[in-house]
Amino acid sequence: MRLADLLRGIAVRGIIGDAGVEVSGVAYDSRSLRPGDLFLAWKGARYDAHDFVPGAFRTGAAAAVVERADAVPRDLPAGRAAVLVADARAVAGPVSANFYRHPTAQLGMVGVTGTNGKTTTTYLVRELLQQLGPVGLVGTVSAIVGGRARPSRLTTPEAPDLQHLFSEMVASGDRYCVMEVSSIALARRRAESVAFDVGVFTNLTPDHLGPYEHPSFAHYRESKRRLFELVGRPVPGAPPKTAPVGVAVNVDDKYGNSMAAAAGAVPVLRFGLGPEAEVRAEDIRFSAAGATFRVGYPGGAVPCSMRLSGRFNVYNALGAFCVGMFYGMPAEGISEALGRVSGVPGRLELVSGPQPFAVLIDYAHTPDGLENVLRAAREIVVSAPSPGRVIVVFGCGGDRDRGKRPLMGEIGARLADVAWLTSDNPRSESPEAILREIEAGAARIPGADYRATPDRREAIGAAIGAARQGDVVIIAGKGHENYQIFADRTIHFDDREEAEAALARLGFR
Repeated sequence: MRLADLLRGIAVRGIIGDAGVEVSGVAYDSRSLRPGDLFLAWKGARYDAHDFVPGAFRTGAAAAVVERADAVPRDLPAGRAAVLVADARAVAGPVSANFYRHPTAQLGMVGVTGTNGKTTTTYLVRELLQQLGPVGLVGTVSAIVGGRARPSRLTTPEAPDLQHLFSEMVASGDRYCVMEVSSIALARRRAESVAFDVGVFTNLTPDHLGPYEHPSFAHYRESKRRLFELVGRPVPGAPPKTAPVGVAVNVDDKYGNSMAAAAGAVPVLRFGLGPEAEVRAEDIRFSAAGATFRVGYPGGAVPCSMRLSGRFNVYNALGAFCVGMFYGMPAEGISEALGRVSGVPGRLELVSGPQPFAVLIDYAHTPDGLENVLRAAREIVVSAPSPGRVIVVFGCGGDRDRGKRPLMGEIGARLADVAWLTSDNPRSESPEAILREIEAGAARIPGADYRATPDRREAIGAAIGAARQGDVVIIAGKGHENYQIFADRTIHFDDREEAEAALARLGFR
């Protein structure tokens, strides 16, 4: 494709060299760049890609998009070009969409954002949309293209990778795509050229605050809000779409109505458990194996039985239910689809076995997430024939928001009967130092029963070893992750494997 065609509809400050040069690919990482590629250069948190522009041309880049003219070699080879723009990140989406010929114009696009619940909601939405046709998925655990899953590196990939994924979905016959849309992706403009038809807001609590992420909660909130400004908006250069459009918001969250307001004239469905909700769950009952409830919606009600437990999963199901309504699906069909989802990796995932207590793995790594999963565990416990205790194992990641460490310590000590404080991904920080900050919060709860164990394997084994009949053991923080990051190494570590090994040592395997 000619460079001039790639730049259609994009504001540029100038072009150095040959605007007619042929481009065979789009790259933003000089290490993966191939001859003929267009190289996108922007300043990141740790590196400035402008430093790699000369090397990109030596490798054979056909062109580069840059923010600084001084990054362009003075001896730019003939038949090459450099494009000057004000914001290369903002250009990455439109350029990539142009290169891949706007694949999201051919897909029913559902975007899900929020602090917690994105992954589970996307799995639920995928299941129900499969009644209409093949569905791709982009998210934290995996990307699914043409029915085949592949591991994910980022919740929402960079714009070139994202548009490439969409093009693969179209080529493989997918008719729909549901994706997690992270706040970082929205802040960094990765989703600007995605033709979203439906958006879902799950909830919002402080997260991803720090020098490499969001500078403030306000920035984080407004980044999330951007998704709902994009829903139903025509994408420059893309063919028009005739798909249904709509926004579903958790109205029980205090930011729900603000997200709905961002949608403008796009239809909105509000879901929740309270009187403001148009799509509402009632008569909710929980067990370790799932939840049952009735969904009331405009014009009727339908029973629903899920193999996912926890009040937060009821909210996730309601968000997915709204998506089904936007696509005109019958309520009974939506309910049946929600009941078919047997689980989501690392999201209140049951470690099954003959043990007389429940062991559940969850990704909860924020104060709100930990509180939600512990409240879910309490609901399971009190609903059991022989109520037991809630036992939790959790830690906090290093090189991340330190303010949430004492908060999570306090939540764990307050909502669990026994808490094991341990390591998560300590990264460059001392595990013991992180633990001290978590303990400071746990110590605020009078009479709290907690222990600090830096070794996560030891903490999981001790917690499971202490469990009795009717107890619920929650192993929180890592969920689907199968690694642990230290200052000098990354090791294989899977909470499910560790739980199964601990159960085996007790004779339950």
